Amino acid sequence: MSNAQQFDTRPVVGNDSEIAVESPLAYSVHRSGAPAAKANTRVTVRERAFLGHLVLRGGAIVLDEALREAVGLGLPGEPLGLVQDEGGERSIQWISPDEWLLIVPGGEEFDIERGLRESLGDAHFSISNVGGGQTVLELSGEAAREVLMKSVSYDVHPSHFPVGKGVTTVFAKATVVLRRPSEDRWELVIRRSFADYLYRWLLDAGEEFGIGVER
Repeated sequence: MSNAQQFDTRPVVGNDSEIAVESPLAYSVHRSGAPAAKANTRVTVRERAFLGHLVLRGGAIVLDEALREAVGLGLPGEPLGLVQDEGGERSIQWISPDEWLLIVPGGEEFDIERGLRESLGDAHFSISNVGGGQTVLELSGEAAREVLMKSVSYDVHPSHFPVGKGVTTVFAKATVVLRRPSEDRWELVIRRSFADYLYRWLLDAGEEFGIGVER
C-alpha cells in the first residue's frame, strides 16, 4: 500500500493557520440561533466538531491487531457494537461486516492513518479520511430519548438499545449513525450536507422540552 496517496488535512494546528475553520453548524447557529439551557431544559444538543473520522474496511483480524497498536482499541466484538477508550475521546463503531468508523480527537487522524498503513502492509484494506464531510451531534438530558422517538423509526428503548450500541438508521429523512456511548448521552454522526437541516429539526422537536444548545 506504499502507493496510496495520503495528505494531512490539518497541517497547521492552533491559531497559526491563515485559513478560517468553521464547523458544519456555523451558519445554522447564526441563522437559527442557539437557545441557552434554562431551568426547564430537559434536553441539550452539542456539536462535537473538528473530530477525526476514518472509515476502515478490510479483514477484522488484521485490522484489530493494527488498531490495538495504533490507538489501543480493538474492534467491537459483535455487530452494532461501539467501543471507546476510558475517556470517551476515541471510539470504533461497527458499520457493516467489513466496515468500521474510527473517531479520534481532531489532529490525530493523519498520524493514525499513516501508522495503520504501515502496520497493515500488504493486507487488503482501505482507509478513508471523511472528517471533512461529517460531524457529531450529542444529545443529553432526561428527554433525549423522547426527542429520538419523535425522529427515528428505530427502537431506542433501553432494552433494545443498550449502552455500547450503534446503528445506521434514518433520522428525519436523513441517514445518520445513531450511537449510545453512555446512559444519559446519545450521538448522531451526520453528514455535513445534512447538518443545517438536522439542527433545525432538533430545535423544533426539542422545543416542548425546553431544548438548550451547548456551545
